[in-house]
Amino acid sequence: MKVKTSITLSEDLLDAIDERSGQFKNRSDFVEAAIRAYIEHMIREEQNAKDLAIINRQADRLNKEAIDVLEYQLIP
Repeated sequence: MKVKTSITLSEDLLDAIDERSGQFKNRSDFVEAAIRAYIEHMIREEQNAKDLAIINRQADRLNKEAIDVLEYQLIP
């Protein structure tokens, strides 16, 4: 369900939207697609930050494990 709303945009941004919104039915569809893409990007960035925090918490253990594996590859 779509809800009608009103936003205020700077004129240069509106001009950029108009220049690039050819494949969309109207400005609203363009703005909706842009916001969806940005929110998806934000969600990915949030997930990446969570994943990085997990990796960082486990870094010492993972590094020790990697060193152990590399030591098996050394030729005596």
